[in-house]
Amino acid sequence: QVQLVESGGGSVQAGDSLRLSCTNSGGGRILSSSIWGWFRQAPGQEREFVALRRWRGGSELYADAVKGRFIIDSDRSTVYLQMNSLKPEDTAVYYCALGSRYETNRRAFNTWGQGTQVTVVS
Repeated sequence: QVQLVESGGGSVQAGDSLRLSCTNSGGGRILSSSIWGWFRQAPGQEREFVALRRWRGGSELYADAVKGRFIIDSDRSTVYLQMNSLKPEDTAVYYCALGSRYETNRRAFNTWGQGTQVTVVS
């Protein structure tokens, strides 16, 4: 069974960096065609796409709001989100996910982590 567990969230100052991790703690097999994704949800807002990449590597895609500041990377069992030059508007709960289609729509992702809070203060 694939189970995703995130870590690395916290409270930081604007301009700082954070690195989120998301590991397959369940040990189940991940299909090589899978897509790793990161999404975020701020209070009172919809869950929105942040970044994605293919499980086998490459084809990174970023939301305009984070392009040039965030980097998605992964190995066979873990996906990372390196967040640089953080802004207060990046404050949200961040979720990792696994999906079967190369899409930014959250409905393309069927396995989710529990979320980790990121708070950026000015």
